Parts: sequence; C-alpha cells; structure tokens
Amino acid sequence: MSATDSTVLADQLARVALGDRAALRRVYEMSSAHLFGVALRILNRRDLAEDVLQDAFVSVWHRAGDYRAVAGQPMTWLISIVRNKALDVVRSAAHRYETALPEDEAGRALDIEDERPDPLALLGEAVEAMAIRNCMDRLEASHRQSLALAYYHGLSHSEVAVRMAAPLGSVKAWVRRGLERLKRCLEAQG
Repeated sequence: MSATDSTVLADQLARVALGDRAALRRVYEMSSAHLFGVALRILNRRDLAEDVLQDAFVSVWHRAGDYRAVAGQPMTWLISIVRNKALDVVRSAAHRYETALPEDEAGRALDIEDERPDPLALLGEAVEAMAIRNCMDRLEASHRQSLALAYYHGLSHSEVAVRMAAPLGSVKAWVRRGLERLKRCLEAQG
C-alpha cells in the first residue's frame, strides 16, 4: 500500500469514527481483499475467514476512534484486528475440540453414561444419612462413640479400647449392642 493510499485510509478511518457509513464502505473496498487473505492464512477455511472479516469490520465501525496515525499505519491496525479475531476463532475451535463428545464413524455423538447419581438418588442418600444420624443420636454415648471410632474412623476394637481408655471386652460389647440398636431403629423408621 502506497503512502498516498495509507493517508487516504487513515482519513477514511477518521470519518468512520464520526459515523460515516460511506467511509466504512471505502475502507472495506480498500482493505478487504488483503484482510481476507490474512484471515484465510490463519484459519484455512473460507467460511470462517469470511465470518472473521465481517466481525472485524463491525469492530472497525465501533472502534475507529481508537486508531491513532502516530501509533502506526492504518493497514497495520486493521490487520491486527483481523488477526486477533482469527486467533480467537482458532482458540475457540481448539476448546470446542477438547470438550467435544466422542463421535462414531458417522459423526454422531456417542452417548456417554453419566456416573454421577441422579437427583432422586441423592435425595435418597440424604434421607438415609438423616435416618442414620437420628438413630445414632438415640444411642448411649459409649455405644455411639465406639461405633463412630470403629466404622467412621476405621479403628480396630483394640484401637477403640485404647482411644476410649476402656477394656477391650466392653468395647466389643458396646459395638455389638450399638449395631443391634442401630439396626432396630433403622428398621422402625422404614
């Protein structure tokens, strides 16, 4: 682009900043072929390059007032807009590829089983947990503590006896009786 063309392009961008649609058309006519080539080289797809070019000119319409001739040539400013838009498309496509569902040979998305429990199952688990907690709260303190240490913390009967400073035989009896009472309570709650 010659110095004269660059001056004309800078003048047209100044007019676009003032809302002159005819000036935007002239900027498009002067630069679109080159800008399209930039987008096409980055994207390697004509349809995407066309979309990027259109999006870039929408940005030019809104941001023409940001162009400063002292900062660089107008074509350089326009190329940077197109380049950034094209790179955004490339990044977005890479993200879509990373998060896309696997496909079969015909290109149809495969059904992937969701391993998370469904809301009804979560509700059932919550109700069950509340029932267990309610029944645990009804147990004597020694039974409740020995069960908690044995089942929630994974301690052996000997370790529970040490932790509770109680005889091993007592701890075994507390665990057995606690389990029996817990079972009866849970059965009564349905």
